[in-house]
Amino acid sequence: MRSMSTAENPQSTPRQRTAAMPFIMLTVLIDMVSIGLIIPVLAPLVGTFTGSQTDQAFWYGMVSLAFGVANFFGSPVLGAASDHFGRRPVLLLGFTGLALSFFVTGLATAVWMLIAVRLVSGALQANAAVAQAYVADISAPSERAKRFGMLGATFGMGFVLGPVMGGLLGHISLHLPFFVAGGLAIVNAIYGVFVLPESLPKERRVPIDWRKANPLASLRRLGETEGIGTLVAVIGLSSLAQFILHTTWVLYTTFKFGWGPKENGWSLFAIGVMAVLVQGGLIRVAVKRMAPQRIAVIGLVSSSICYLLWGLATEGWMMYAIIVLDIFGMMVSTTLQTVVSTAVDEHSQGRTLGSVASLNSLTAVAAPVIGSFLLQLTAHYPHGDWRIGAPFYLCAALQVLATVLAIQHFRRHPSPLKPTEAEAAPT
Repeated sequence: MRSMSTAENPQSTPRQRTAAMPFIMLTVLIDMVSIGLIIPVLAPLVGTFTGSQTDQAFWYGMVSLAFGVANFFGSPVLGAASDHFGRRPVLLLGFTGLALSFFVTGLATAVWMLIAVRLVSGALQANAAVAQAYVADISAPSERAKRFGMLGATFGMGFVLGPVMGGLLGHISLHLPFFVAGGLAIVNAIYGVFVLPESLPKERRVPIDWRKANPLASLRRLGETEGIGTLVAVIGLSSLAQFILHTTWVLYTTFKFGWGPKENGWSLFAIGVMAVLVQGGLIRVAVKRMAPQRIAVIGLVSSSICYLLWGLATEGWMMYAIIVLDIFGMMVSTTLQTVVSTAVDEHSQGRTLGSVASLNSLTAVAAPVIGSFLLQLTAHYPHGDWRIGAPFYLCAALQVLATVLAIQHFRRHPSPLKPTEAEAAPT
């Protein structure tokens, strides 16, 4: 059943408004635009404090690692806190952490400042997991695939607008996108205070169990949850591949094609457009005809091939062509989230999705170390050399292994929902 707040008067206070998809989608859109703004310029900013491409790859990996470590330990705590205090206050805390991160990063004069502020912001930021829990609060199980798809489309829209804006602003000044992103984070906090309603009613809130908020314990429980099991490994491998892609994309295209912030901004814009098309429309067609498990397997196969092709690309235009080909690969995260969400009860959505976020954060810890190491080994090769694609070859191998494990898991745990059920429920 869809949870409702106590009043539906449009003039009521934020806590009295009925929680609904448009509220959280606007929140996520602003959040992702602000995050997307800095992606094309963070690696070049790190480069201003280093003397070579090899050093740039190393220190960019350390900056990314700092956020991942802090987020790994913070995500399950914030997820449990959202089950107890509600989604809204935890989201507000996340917006505050982002604003702090962006402004201090824009003012940074040394690499250690970037690392320090990423530690703080990583510990305070679990917006994606809490937003997913918000959607789960207001959606029946049969609606979640479609609504997670809508949320994914909103993430994609943020990446349509954010990176291209960041690339264009970064072409003017590498610091400018960080101040604009900080301003947007503040706007989101103001929106949260005065407009965003709470999605979790008090009767469904549970006390915080600090033992369960332990990130390692939360991962163990996630693996023991009926219907999830070895799917944890699938999520972990797929997430590791995605984070290696995310943390190496800008440096990879810089080293291989000589791209700058503007070119990287446009490439990320293309990824965002495809994400919107897939999550906002194509995934609805897919879930109407196929179970989420089948879509996930097809997507894993598709992304395995695309990672390999990205690594082998010799011209910049090829990156765009492969982005268009990876339609099913962009459905993997949403379909896996749907399977996990339907495997737990309504009282554990925040903690469970927080555990998934913690798993993602754990892979975000490993990804920059692995990705930057591989880029350091290949940074001296000339533009266009196939060996610079080493991080993407590893991603392809990880996705192949995830595919094998997913097939084995889904044979043991067939879909509880028929394909058409995701479209049958009212929105």
